[in-house]
Amino acid sequence: MQIDWLHFTPWPALLGGILLGIAAGALFLNSGRILGVTGILEGLLTPKSADSPWRFTFLLGMFAAPWVAKFILPAELVHTPRIDANWAMVIAAGLLVGFGTRWGAGCTSGHGICGLSRLSARSLVATLSFMSTGFITVFVIRHVL
Repeated sequence: MQIDWLHFTPWPALLGGILLGIAAGALFLNSGRILGVTGILEGLLTPKSADSPWRFTFLLGMFAAPWVAKFILPAELVHTPRIDANWAMVIAAGLLVGFGTRWGAGCTSGHGICGLSRLSARSLVATLSFMSTGFITVFVIRHVL
């Protein structure tokens, strides 16, 4: 196995993880709510009057963040991801992720960050399942196919 040192970015990843942890902890400590994007979005689809404003504001901030970063940060720090797939593949992947997220009662980040920090046994099993499936998929793609 070789590491692509040109694209290996441990410091931004670490900073992003720390910021996610702080955000999840702050939301939980200030409101008792869990920072699971799937649950936040789902709460908007079945709205309760007092519950909708914070959910909408959170999702608006999440979607606006890349554009705000583009205007605030230097150009060399803002990179547009490149996806080497056609639209049909992207749509199929999105549907599969959505199905898996619904079936798994949350996404990988929600279980891995918020669920594990709450010592949820369900999140531990889900995270182990997600990670092992990812490891196996990479192994098969790189060594079998």
